[in-house]
Amino acid sequence: MKISFLASHGGSSARKIIETIEHGGLTGFEIGILITNNKDSAIYDWCLTHGIEVFHISSKTHSDNEDQAIKKALQSADTELIVLSGYMKKIGPQTLSAYSGKILNIHPSLLPKFGGRGMYGDFVHAAVLEAGETVSGATVHFVTDAYDEGPLLLQEEVPVLSGDTVESLGQRVRAIEGDLYINALKRLPTTADT
Repeated sequence: MKISFLASHGGSSARKIIETIEHGGLTGFEIGILITNNKDSAIYDWCLTHGIEVFHISSKTHSDNEDQAIKKALQSADTELIVLSGYMKKIGPQTLSAYSGKILNIHPSLLPKFGGRGMYGDFVHAAVLEAGETVSGATVHFVTDAYDEGPLLLQEEVPVLSGDTVESLGQRVRAIEGDLYINALKRLPTTADT
């Protein structure tokens, strides 16, 4: 199964998945392309230096048809599954339609708690702490047209410790995300399974 990635900044989960595929840790998967809406992102440079085909597609490069350009690039790469890695834009309707049930995202909380529009990164960790939760974590879920409401694939808990700050909780959640994504991908049927 060919996986392509969408990322906006560091793309740490995309990096971890790509490296795992390259080292034989995810059988049945192959690397497609990476699309970023931010040409100045760390993931863009990382792809260039690691031989991963990368495209900058944003409202700046495709002001009238960004969604269509993303869909076409993914289809041209024979993409079968899309993995979001800190992609900070809502997926457009053309891409959603073309890849219904084939787009995964990771969210830094135990959905359905602390999901929805505007709930990303440190905003999530701050809300978890403010609510007095004793457990947080991360969730891999399928993407739909509503923020963070798609079917859940896999979750992992992280304890909220006494004295935690947004930064310390965020560090512990980010530390599990790459492996959680990989374990979620292992649950999917691949072309090697059929």
